[in-house]
Amino acid sequence: MSTDNQNKAGILQQTIKEVVQPFKDLIHAPRALWGINVSYLLEGLTYFGVVGLLTIFFNENIGLNDIQSGQMVGVLTAGITLAMLILGATVDIIGVRKSLLISLLFMLTGRILLALSPSLIPSTGWLSASHLIAMLGIFGIILGYGIYQPACYAGVKRFTDEKTSAMAYAMLYALMNLGGFLPGLISPPVRKAFGITGVFWVYVALTVAGIVSVLFILSKKTVAMAEANLSSEKQEEVREEKEKPFKEKMKYYMENFPLKDMRFLFFIFILIPVQTLFAHNWLTLPVYCYRAFTGVVSENFEFFSNFNPIRIFILTPAVTALTAGKNAYKMMIIGTFVMAAPTFILAMGPSIYTLFGYLIIMTIGEAMWQPRFLQWVAEIAPKGMTGIYMGIGQFPWFLTKIVTSLYSGWFLMNYAPEGVPPSQMNTETMWLIYGFIAIISPVGLLLAKPWMIKGFKTKA
Repeated sequence: MSTDNQNKAGILQQTIKEVVQPFKDLIHAPRALWGINVSYLLEGLTYFGVVGLLTIFFNENIGLNDIQSGQMVGVLTAGITLAMLILGATVDIIGVRKSLLISLLFMLTGRILLALSPSLIPSTGWLSASHLIAMLGIFGIILGYGIYQPACYAGVKRFTDEKTSAMAYAMLYALMNLGGFLPGLISPPVRKAFGITGVFWVYVALTVAGIVSVLFILSKKTVAMAEANLSSEKQEEVREEKEKPFKEKMKYYMENFPLKDMRFLFFIFILIPVQTLFAHNWLTLPVYCYRAFTGVVSENFEFFSNFNPIRIFILTPAVTALTAGKNAYKMMIIGTFVMAAPTFILAMGPSIYTLFGYLIIMTIGEAMWQPRFLQWVAEIAPKGMTGIYMGIGQFPWFLTKIVTSLYSGWFLMNYAPEGVPPSQMNTETMWLIYGFIAIISPVGLLLAKPWMIKGFKTKA
């Protein structure tokens, strides 16, 4: 074999090793981590399954118009992020396992009320009895999810080390997206047979399954085993946090509050424009597929609007393994650009080719930057403050959901109105505007690079 071929073979072998090794390390991670992963998979399925149908549910089952329905979805999605800001510290105070169980019980109650709302006291319209019961259900989901996600990321930080943490964060994000894809397979047949409320009852059952997974996989015994396998330094951190008085914890929070760091604030807020595309995945994309297309896309809009998550599940771990040594800020610039750019493809008009082109390229960009961002926020958090840092880090996401829900319904009514043939719609202009909004993030990150790099510290 020539020297050139030997070098190529060596590079290929090293690349394969870099991709495979993080998966091997993760397989040997504590069982407690897999308790979180199973729960997160089920919750991803349930959350995205409900959100993907919520606009149409409020429209057809509760009797709200497009603007009002979009606002109700915004209440849920933005409320969840606001709840993380307020309740994120819960996990730092009462622990991972208790936080997960309490949060799932809140979400179970909320989803039961949501499924019951059209039939419990039959009525339709704004502030009708059905609307109020549905809103009460949404409130329960908001409270639960405000604790749930910070608890999951705090659990990953507690149960992993330097060898397994990057892949563990990536896998958590990937499993959530696998759950987000599955409604596209589960929902259509159930919806056609039993309606949207029938689908909601399936998600109630899956929430119960999530509670069972935490009780038996993330048991007290597996948590103790995971903590026993930690390094002596990390064991000492866990012990100190458990023994620290409540008043001392609160004082520590105030002294290390993340809002004091201007670079941190810029970093999380400049991501708002590109994050609007996430919000459009449930505010705009399902309705766009339902109205702007005919045939298979319209009849199975859940599958197409949830096609993104399955590719995230496949791509995220591989991309993370290949880019683990790359500069985090550079990956954020490239990733947000790759995610934002394909929005302009949809401005060419509705077709199966433009739809898949957008979904595929957007997913690659998302896999490049989103898990790194979540890991970065968790890793820079001081000892015992992962929950509150996750909450603060998600606050711009709260603003994104609020702002996007306020205008998405107006755009649908004007560019993809109900009852109008697809040929008479103007969805091209809608997506062109959304593309210009999303591209602000990578441009802003690039322009601010000299200032950010000067004080940008991250282990991610």
